[in-house]
Amino acid sequence: MANDLLDKAIGDLDRAVEAVRTAAEYVPEAAGAAAHGLSGGAIDPFVFQMAIFVLSIFVGYYVVWSVTPALHTPLMAVTNAISSVIVVGALLAVGISASGLATGFGFVALILASVNIFGGFLVTQRMLAMYRRKDK
Repeated sequence: MANDLLDKAIGDLDRAVEAVRTAAEYVPEAAGAAAHGLSGGAIDPFVFQMAIFVLSIFVGYYVVWSVTPALHTPLMAVTNAISSVIVVGALLAVGISASGLATGFGFVALILASVNIFGGFLVTQRMLAMYRRKDK
């Protein structure tokens, strides 16, 4: 019975991985193609995607720098959670890509996200240690 449940879970996971792979292939191209079609061909899809990337950099910068110090520790916890999602995506890029370039970028993303998670936990532990009572 446990093996049947495990086999079913593995099958569900395989279908989920396939769905993520399919979505990851088409979403950026579909957004660029939509902008290209709506503008009558005046906007190249790459320009549209690059504009979204640059705008997300500015939004991220202003969001992070406007956080009050009291919210820094919860923000670090959320950052660690986001990095763990990046690790899953990087593992998918390393494991299922057919391109050597995608595998290389996935491996670099995996290493950087892992360092970010480890460092985030160290910083969070150090910050929480400042609020502990000191025993005499």
